[in-house]
Amino acid sequence: MLAIEVNFLTGRFVATAHHDRTSPEWPPHPARLFSALVATWADADNPDPTERQAIEWLEAQQPPAIRASEATTRTPATHFVPVNDARVISGSSYDKRARNVEELLLQINEARFRGETRRRIGSLNTQLRKQRDVSQMVSKVGVTSVRSAVDLMPPGWISISDHVRTGQARIYPSVTPVEPRTTYIWNSEPTDETREAIDRLCARLTRLGHSSSLVSCRMIENPPSPTHMPGEGTSVLRSVRSGQLAALEQEYRKHQGSKPRTLPFTPVRYLEVKQLKDEESVLEPDTSAEWVVFEFLPRYRKFPSTRAVEIAKALRGAVLRHAADPIPEGVSGHRTDGRPSTHPHAAFLPLPWVGHDHSDGRLMGAAIALPRSLDTVSRRALLRAIGRWESSRSSGQEPLVLTLGREGIVKMNRVIGGTASLVTLRPGLWRGSSHRWVSATPIALPTHPGRLGSGTAAARSKAWVRAEQGIVDSCRHIGLPQPADVVVSFSPLLPGSRPAPDYPAFRQPGRGGKPVARKLVHAAVTFDRPVAGPVVLGAGRYLGLGLMRPTKKPESNDA
Repeated sequence: MLAIEVNFLTGRFVATAHHDRTSPEWPPHPARLFSALVATWADADNPDPTERQAIEWLEAQQPPAIRASEATTRTPATHFVPVNDARVISGSSYDKRARNVEELLLQINEARFRGETRRRIGSLNTQLRKQRDVSQMVSKVGVTSVRSAVDLMPPGWISISDHVRTGQARIYPSVTPVEPRTTYIWNSEPTDETREAIDRLCARLTRLGHSSSLVSCRMIENPPSPTHMPGEGTSVLRSVRSGQLAALEQEYRKHQGSKPRTLPFTPVRYLEVKQLKDEESVLEPDTSAEWVVFEFLPRYRKFPSTRAVEIAKALRGAVLRHAADPIPEGVSGHRTDGRPSTHPHAAFLPLPWVGHDHSDGRLMGAAIALPRSLDTVSRRALLRAIGRWESSRSSGQEPLVLTLGREGIVKMNRVIGGTASLVTLRPGLWRGSSHRWVSATPIALPTHPGRLGSGTAAARSKAWVRAEQGIVDSCRHIGLPQPADVVVSFSPLLPGSRPAPDYPAFRQPGRGGKPVARKLVHAAVTFDRPVAGPVVLGAGRYLGLGLMRPTKKPESNDA
């Protein structure tokens, strides 16, 4: 599966429907995303042939499913844009041609599906070429009357003269989606090389639609359920098929980026999928996040999971050292007055090898988790800090280094392309959907439950009940409902995990600034409905504690 998520940085999507210039396009059509990826590739100083191959692979796939929320249409305002000459394209002619192109493409697809004769299909293609040839819609300079151009101007804006410079009406329809993102999901599995190439293109893509429609684009491993599926629906979206890149290149040779043009596309009917019922839907916690993953070099995969907090602090310190001042709250985790943030912020999560019979709990790498609710300023600041860190190396081939004080160093590389060589470092392992989640690293309880290992039996029993309530409170704190079942233990509940008492004491500032030691326990929590990860619980969730693993997926023999 391949999934590309497009986030609208301004909260709006600005694009005109291809068959109606007064209406916005929503959801963004697959052909628009494809063209944006092509433009991103072609704009490079030396276009990468590997990326071209990835684009050609993408155009050959079946149309993607789409996840897009409902959106509110903004009332468009009319702007009058000066033009360099008096050439005028009639808006009604443009709209009529756009509708004709869409109708002819639908007829061609249906004719092919029914197996009609070549002659019939050829006739339709001839009509299509005529409709797409917009060169005759534009008069030569000096032929079009000034009056026809002035008709497009607001009344009283100019007077007619031999030296007038005309303007043309422009409308920029836009929508404000409930969720400021759209996800495209292909039911195909690319090679690692293709996946990495598409990932590079996504990282460079900055806009979709109008130039004001700024976006951040990335690949994700566990996409949400789609809202639009290709099929026998009533909506017609522009998609692509094999040969789309060549068609775009041919069109560019004609218009050279300045003359009138049309976008080649293949119309595909889409069926709007009804949302799942509440009892069937998957819950998503506040810790659901975008991950930036780092893989430890083999000789540095020697640290046990009991060193998770130490390595998390070292990773956090390295990022903050390369972040520009002032460091946003979403990166530092602290307000301007120094108090802890009350909002989800970046988490630093060492990743242990657990869950398999032969797992030994060693840390294989680490992830920086950026919550979905993280504001744009914080997200950019964090990614730029990582970029500065990588740029500070004398050579791009050198690994990044974490300093652990007297304990030595850890060398690592950022995972590029979305697929790590080790299963432990693949976000999909931790993002799976499951009813049951088990701690890979112990959970730091938010409040002290009392003595869990000493005192009378009655006192210990009450302490363990309070520990279970601490787990319930931790679930609620990240937006999850009360679990149907909670199991709490000092002993590990996953193969490879280490006992909670083996971990160093985890302390946080308490009232008056005095450090308070948080009790560490392992836990397994079960929910009535499936929960999507990653799930990280407890007071230490931003520094590697409380990392949960779903137990629904089959275990792997790989690290």
